[in-house]
Amino acid sequence: MSSKTYSIIGAGAVGGLYGAKLQKAGHKVSFLLRNDYYHVVEKGLIIESVDGDFTLPEVDAYNDVKKMPSSDVIIVALKATQNHLLPELLLPLANKNTVVLLLQNGINIEPEISQIIGSNALIGGLCFVCSNKVGAGKICHLDYGTITIGQYFTNNRPAGITEQMREIAQDFEQANIPIELSEDLLLARWKKLVWNIPYNGLSVVLNARTDEIMANTDTRFLVEKLMWEVAAGAKSCGRIIDDRFIQKMLDHTEKMKPYLTSMKLDYDRKKPLEIEAILGNPLRMAKEYGVDLPMISLLYRQLKFLDFRNQLYIQQLIINK
Repeated sequence: MSSKTYSIIGAGAVGGLYGAKLQKAGHKVSFLLRNDYYHVVEKGLIIESVDGDFTLPEVDAYNDVKKMPSSDVIIVALKATQNHLLPELLLPLANKNTVVLLLQNGINIEPEISQIIGSNALIGGLCFVCSNKVGAGKICHLDYGTITIGQYFTNNRPAGITEQMREIAQDFEQANIPIELSEDLLLARWKKLVWNIPYNGLSVVLNARTDEIMANTDTRFLVEKLMWEVAAGAKSCGRIIDDRFIQKMLDHTEKMKPYLTSMKLDYDRKKPLEIEAILGNPLRMAKEYGVDLPMISLLYRQLKFLDFRNQLYIQQLIINK
């Protein structure tokens, strides 16, 4: 086991799960918490997982990033809608050797983050995991759990497998976190969109779980068509996703336990949706190369309206208080 120290920014369903596993395996982990800070300080973190339930009665928890120690690896698991906060969150935790591991959905999000901490210190990560935060300091891990990581290079050039990636992978494997190393981060992000665009988007528009979407002939048809459009978008950027990978995602989702996507949970809680990172950015990237993605564009506009209506409702509540 390495002596690397870890900080978790965004200790929710993803960051809380993986941070807890790292601490359980003996790593020094600091957690930045917000609403449930006092609860976690008093009662710790509870993880209910398909890999085995466990509790961390004591965690190194903070509600002020300026009070946290610097760390070797900063794991960012915030929603992409909160990335405007990262300049004030990352810099206090960084030292000259710090690496940032960005565990976020979507694509083309690394360039902005690299302006804060530098491209040589940035690794993108994609989580194929069914995990929900079900209460203060309590996370329910339902299924899967693999992380794919890739080093970010300027202009999304393939970086190969770096020593930074290998060192992090060793710690994650020791913590029983399945991890895959990608030589091409941009390709890995397009592959994750093969799942994220259809299931996140349709779950909100259709008010449905993944199992309901897969059980209906018409909605499964929509899923497959959207997946092929993602592949077309990837091809426009010089990345190839073959039909075997698309079939693999369909097969995985058919076997998955009934699941509400993260975007559906955010929508139901009237939180801002990751529409731009997951749908807007790939649409714009493909358009730069002269490729239109009409079904994804339609889904994007529908989600924009639903998100606008939710946020308008929140604003009206605030005004009427």
